[in-house]
Amino acid sequence: MNHLQEIAYLIGSVGFVVGLKMMGKADSARKGNLVAAFGMAVAVIGTLFIGENGFYLIPNFGLIMGAILLGTVVGTLMAKRVQMTAMPEMVSLFNGMGGLAAALISIIEWQHIEPGISLGKFIPIIAGLIIGTVSFVGSIVAWGKLNGKIGDFRFAGQQYINAIVLFAIIGAAAVTYLEAIVSGGHGSLPFFYLTMGVAIVYGLLFVFPIGGADMPVVISLLNSFTGVAAACGGFLYENNVMLMGGVLVGSAGTILTVVMCKAMNRSLTNVLIGMAGSSSGSSGAAVTGSVREVQATDVAIMMKYAQKVVIVPGYGLAVAQAQHVCHELENILREEGVDVKYAIHPVAGRMPGHMNVLLAESNVEYDKLIEMEEINSEFATTDVVLVVGANDVVNPAAKNDPTSPIYGMPILDVDNSKQVVVLKRSMKSGYAGIENALFFDPKCGMLFGDAKDSLQKLVNEVKAL
Repeated sequence: MNHLQEIAYLIGSVGFVVGLKMMGKADSARKGNLVAAFGMAVAVIGTLFIGENGFYLIPNFGLIMGAILLGTVVGTLMAKRVQMTAMPEMVSLFNGMGGLAAALISIIEWQHIEPGISLGKFIPIIAGLIIGTVSFVGSIVAWGKLNGKIGDFRFAGQQYINAIVLFAIIGAAAVTYLEAIVSGGHGSLPFFYLTMGVAIVYGLLFVFPIGGADMPVVISLLNSFTGVAAACGGFLYENNVMLMGGVLVGSAGTILTVVMCKAMNRSLTNVLIGMAGSSSGSSGAAVTGSVREVQATDVAIMMKYAQKVVIVPGYGLAVAQAQHVCHELENILREEGVDVKYAIHPVAGRMPGHMNVLLAESNVEYDKLIEMEEINSEFATTDVVLVVGANDVVNPAAKNDPTSPIYGMPILDVDNSKQVVVLKRSMKSGYAGIENALFFDPKCGMLFGDAKDSLQKLVNEVKAL
C-alpha cells in the first residue's frame, strides 16, 4: 500500500475516534459528527485516488461517484425533511442499508472464491453475510414497527424456534465451507444462499416479537450488528480504516445495548434470541382509585409559585412537536425564579438519546438535561413534576408490582415529589400496553389534551398571573 494511502487511512481512523469521543457530550456532538465525516471523506479520497504506485483513478470511478452523488442527495433530502417523531425509523432504515452493503460485499466476493479457501478468509465473508443480512432484515422490520406498518408477532415457544434457527445458520455456514473447499465459490453457491435465506428468517423472527418500550434496545443491537458486519469487510479487504470504523460502531452499539438492557431490566441473552419484551401476557395487578383532572389555571399557579419544577419529556412531546413551547414555558418559569430541570430516562422515546436530541433542537441548555441516576435523588425536594407525554418510564408498577411486565425496570421516581401533573390526550395505556398506577395517585393531576396546546395554555396562564 502507498504510504500516502496509509496516512489517509490514519487520518480517517483518528477522525472516527475523535468524532465518537466528541459525540459523548451534547455540547460537542455536532462538531464530533463533522470531525467523523471529515475522517470518512479523507478515507474515501485515499481509496479512490491513491494506489500502490501513487496517484491513480480507481476502476469504475464513474459508477462509484454516481452512487456517492445519489446517496448524498437522497440522504440529505431525507435528513432535512424527516420529522423528529420519525427520526427513530429513519435511523433504523439507514442502519439497515449498512447491513445490506456488508451482505452485498460478501455475495460479490463469494463469486470469486477458489477451491481450498482458507478458514481465515471464509469467516469474514460468511460472518459479513450472516450479520449483515440479519441487520438489514431486522432493521427493516424495526422501521415498519416504529411507523406502525408492521405489528407485533409472537407464538408459543418462539424463543426455542429462534435458537434452532440460529444453530441452523451455523450448520449451513459449516456445510458451505466444506463445499467451498472442494468446488470453490460457484459450486457452493446453493449452500451460500441457503445460509443467507436462513439468516433472513432469523432476522424476521428476531424482531417480530419485540414491542413496547424495548425498541431502543433492538435499535442499539442492530446498530452494533452493522458495525461488526462492516468490520468483517475490513478484514476481508485488509482495509484498516474500514476495520476501525466497523469496530467502533460495533463496540459502541454493544455498549449501548448493555446500557439499554440495564435500563429496561432486560436480559441480553433474551434480546439475542429475539424475545425482548415478551412476557407471559400478564398486564400486572389491577389499578384501583380515581383520576383527578386539573385545569391549566391550577397547574400554572402551582408552577409559578414553586421553588423547583422538573419536566419529564416522553414520546408524546415529540408527537405533538411541543418542544419549543416547552422551552418557552421553562424560560418563563426561570424568569419567575423557579429552578427548572429536565429528567431524561435512558429509553424515553423510541431510540437512545431521542429526548436529548428533541430538546436540543429547541435550544434547551445541555446542563439542564439530567439523566435518571442523577435526578432521582432530587424528586423528594421537587415541588412540581410535569410529565409531558411519558408513560412507562414513570410507572410505579416497575417498583412495587411483581406481576407487571415492566417490574424491575429502573424508572424516574416522580411519585416521590410533592405534586405531579401529567399531560396526556387520554387515559390510554403507554407503549408497553399496561395501566399506569401513577395516574391514580392522590397527588397526581391529569391535564388532558394535545401536549402542545396544553403547554401553550400553561404559558399563557403563567404570563397572566
